[in-house]
Amino acid sequence: MAYAQALCASISYASASFNKVLPQGFPQSKGLSYFVMNSRANQAKQAHICAEIQRERDPMAKDHAGIKVPHVLTVAGSDSGAGAGIQADLKACAARGVYCSTVITSVTAQNTVGVQGVNIVPEEFVAKQLKSVLSDMQVDVVKTGMLPSSGIVKVLHQSLKDFPVRGLVVDPVMVSTSGDVLAAPSVLQVFREQLLPMADIVTPNLKEASALLGSPKLETVGDMHAAAKALHDMGPRNVLVKGGDLPDSLDAIDIFYDGKNIFELRSSRIKTRNTHGTGCSLASCIAAELAKGSSMLQAVKVKYACNDVVLKQFTLAAKHYIEASLDYSRDLVIGNGRQGPFDHFLRLKRNMHSTYRENAFDPSDLFLYAVTDSRMNKKWGHSISDAVKAAVEGGATIVQLREKDIETRDFVEAAKSCLEICRSHGVPFLINDRVDVALACDADGVHVGQSDMPVRVARDLLGPEKIIGVSCKTPVHAEQAWVDGADYIGCGGVFPTNTKENNITVGLDGLKTVCMASKLPVVAIGGIGILNARSVMEINESQLKGVAVVSALFDRECVLTETKKLHSVLMEVTYMK
Repeated sequence: MAYAQALCASISYASASFNKVLPQGFPQSKGLSYFVMNSRANQAKQAHICAEIQRERDPMAKDHAGIKVPHVLTVAGSDSGAGAGIQADLKACAARGVYCSTVITSVTAQNTVGVQGVNIVPEEFVAKQLKSVLSDMQVDVVKTGMLPSSGIVKVLHQSLKDFPVRGLVVDPVMVSTSGDVLAAPSVLQVFREQLLPMADIVTPNLKEASALLGSPKLETVGDMHAAAKALHDMGPRNVLVKGGDLPDSLDAIDIFYDGKNIFELRSSRIKTRNTHGTGCSLASCIAAELAKGSSMLQAVKVKYACNDVVLKQFTLAAKHYIEASLDYSRDLVIGNGRQGPFDHFLRLKRNMHSTYRENAFDPSDLFLYAVTDSRMNKKWGHSISDAVKAAVEGGATIVQLREKDIETRDFVEAAKSCLEICRSHGVPFLINDRVDVALACDADGVHVGQSDMPVRVARDLLGPEKIIGVSCKTPVHAEQAWVDGADYIGCGGVFPTNTKENNITVGLDGLKTVCMASKLPVVAIGGIGILNARSVMEINESQLKGVAVVSALFDRECVLTETKKLHSVLMEVTYMK
């Protein structure tokens, strides 16, 4: 048994990463291929021995088999301002749904003004970090950032020989966009000789490309084309020359070269100071997509101008992700320098907007729940935003935007307009059914039906702080809503309604039954108006918090007046309890 344990330990140490299955269309790095020439049959036999030994040690092991999570290891410097470096890599990978481990090569003192100091981690300790992660954690792709000394480059090179991985993304961080030098000139030669030949892709900016080539600065797209080809001759499978600093260019132009074809990847230039860490984040995003199984080569073997789905997989995941993040972050103010960080998760402004409520959800918000209807708005000549504004000013305590016959682009624009109105009045704003629209406009949540997206899925997409409501007709529905993580339930239709065809009514008795069974706050919906709202609220169930109405507000000439009337009725019932 001792021999078997030693054998397993040896295999785990030296061969763990050999057993990975390469994603289709993603060839092993040229510099790494030699080290994975061992017999696949022997590897399979060794893996089987290890598995048997593990089961011997732990009979429960077979029950603990889990899902393999895509894994990127970033080898880079720490940025105390958290805009670039290790911190940017962690955020970019997390935003792309990939686990990210870290090996820190240096600790910098820097902020939005610049770099005030660099403290290089000893080579021996960098090697220890690399061995710790690579020998244990099934890394798919390694992404490099700041490698401040030739010794550290050599350590990384040896570590990748000892522990081969599926892919290597090299971001040659040598000069920051603010002009600070982050790596010694002696690093260049080791980069060229040892790291570039192992790389699946190298992603230099204009200054870094010039430094690697020992050439004058790049000033035109033609210069970038030539640089990409010259860098490819040094050994990497693919080259992406980033042109964010290209002078006199209205577009952000990157040049991609795979050894055969060259592509100009163009996107709109975002006017913002918050660009710190874009290079690190772009490379990390590419690494994350490769870790998930995307093939870079397959992705660019068609013209960029066409709408090929595979090409979009590459561009949307990396370049377009950065573009969207920059656009979202353009007006953020973090620090006093000329170059600030951006928001990888597109959440910071959301948090600022959400300060009007102390809690994510207040059940009292269900008191007068207004549900819009575009057909009624057209009938009375109301725009969606005007109708919502009138309802809110009349006393609506929460608004749901329900639009069945509208293009997604128009839906999002209408939602943004209505959201601004609701937030200015401190009223929560939800989207009916469409989680994608809720995400696009940063609404406060969604309401889904029994046949729509499951609550669990909506919660995973929206996160814990958003409001999620679900339609229910039975105590069983109510129980499931609570189990799945909903915040409230909408029970109905209580009465017949012309806003929903073939809608089964539950009546006041059915509403009462659901309220008694529900662990969540309830809002009654369906055929409720000024004439019957009192009878609904008078069932006197503690979980019933309000009524949701459509026609009673929006199928009227004056939405403001009707909302005030209904609000008054509800207030009378409340005071009488």
